[in-house]
Amino acid sequence: MSLASTFDPQLDEPEPPLYAARKQIYPQAVKGFYRRIKWSLLIVTLGIYYFLPFLRWDRGPNAPNQALLIDLPHRRAYFFFIEIWPQEVYYLTGLLIIAAMTLFLMNAMAGRIWCGYLCPQTVWTDLFMAVERMIEGDRRTRMQRDAQPMNIETFSYKLLKHAIWLIIAWWTGGVWVLYFADAPTLVKDLLWYEADPIAYISIAILTLTTYVFAGLMREQVCLYMCPWPRIQAAMTDEYALNVTYRGDRGEPRMSFKKAAQAHAVGEPAGDCIDCQQCVAVCPTGVDIRHGADLGCIQCGLCIDACDDVMTKIGRPPRLIAYDTEVNLKRRKEGLGDIFRPIRARTVLYIAIIGLVGGIMVYALATRAPFTLSVIHDRNPIYVKLSDGHIRNAYTVRIANMLPTQQGFSLDVDGLHGAHIEIIGSEGLVEGRPSVSVGPDQTRELRVLVTAEDEGDDEPAHLEFTIHDLADGHTTTARDYFRTPHSIH
Repeated sequence: MSLASTFDPQLDEPEPPLYAARKQIYPQAVKGFYRRIKWSLLIVTLGIYYFLPFLRWDRGPNAPNQALLIDLPHRRAYFFFIEIWPQEVYYLTGLLIIAAMTLFLMNAMAGRIWCGYLCPQTVWTDLFMAVERMIEGDRRTRMQRDAQPMNIETFSYKLLKHAIWLIIAWWTGGVWVLYFADAPTLVKDLLWYEADPIAYISIAILTLTTYVFAGLMREQVCLYMCPWPRIQAAMTDEYALNVTYRGDRGEPRMSFKKAAQAHAVGEPAGDCIDCQQCVAVCPTGVDIRHGADLGCIQCGLCIDACDDVMTKIGRPPRLIAYDTEVNLKRRKEGLGDIFRPIRARTVLYIAIIGLVGGIMVYALATRAPFTLSVIHDRNPIYVKLSDGHIRNAYTVRIANMLPTQQGFSLDVDGLHGAHIEIIGSEGLVEGRPSVSVGPDQTRELRVLVTAEDEGDDEPAHLEFTIHDLADGHTTTARDYFRTPHSIH
């Protein structure tokens, strides 16, 4: 059989695209309860972000006075009265665990409520869309302008809009770098082109990403780039509140006039009049009446839009509302609504948050402003002296976290009859060798421990203790005294 005889004209037809072409979304302005919540959170969160670097906090001499500062050159992080050192990275681990569990808890209670109200992408996109409406007008006006050929007026509006977007994006990127240096000083250096090049590079990158994500891509970030919708969909359950179209009340949908005619003859008619307002206000273009959708960020704006329509036509509000799958099923069975915020998963999340938070608070409340670490010499582990005694050598490192010079004394206990020699001490205080450590510095001492070889198979425990000479605080580190018989 020839190839020509097997030719199928359909094989030459182009394959359908893997992704549908982007459809421009024109979200309409809306007023209502959830819109007011979103405005309030936008003002609070952006206010904190933009102005927190300029908030001062007195930590005493030789310490930065910026309330929140991540000091990379000196390897410190400051948060009001809390100072975190690099070796205390477990606090960052604790914060990440609390953040994750809080996100899971929010999901268990009300779906993607984080996405709808607090996600940075949502907050900055809301701000950019507010600027767009202020300059170009609301949904219908923008659609009419875009449907017409470009003219001077339209170009001027768009140029002004993008210019303001870039200013917001630039200020957003500029503020971010202020968290890593003294804000007033860095602002002055940036203005006079005296700042480090990495600061200008960081600002440029953050300006570009903010402008692109919040101004140009918008819903594309939520639909395609963000992994949380997929994760959230796998973690939710039937008791979680989600923005829901109550089809049991809204269907069959028809116009207001047809619904009145249907009621007049005793035929069923739902409250939904198919006005499309829920779709018009949605920032991601979702029609919530089709059911759960990964594009829905649970912002509640469709609830405000629908409530406004229901009020105008004299029907009860909350045709669209935060609801659960359980209640949808119960209403079909003629049962009342229930709400179960206390469930196994919510209790587990709260318990983890409480446990990790409690551990962190306890660690912060009980930690000393200095640390002690002991490193046993590895080569050699021990030295046998000419008189038969065994000597072990240790490096003791004392870190002073305070911005002032501190004095410490050192004790070594645990081995009866041992001779302790401390190299680098500056004298004796109450019979103990002492040393001073400068502000925000570390100091090392050499400790030589010599004892008789008693032939024990197990290494002896040594306890190294430093005492703060100013307030008496102590901290302890432990190690072993090794002999030829105790090395297995």
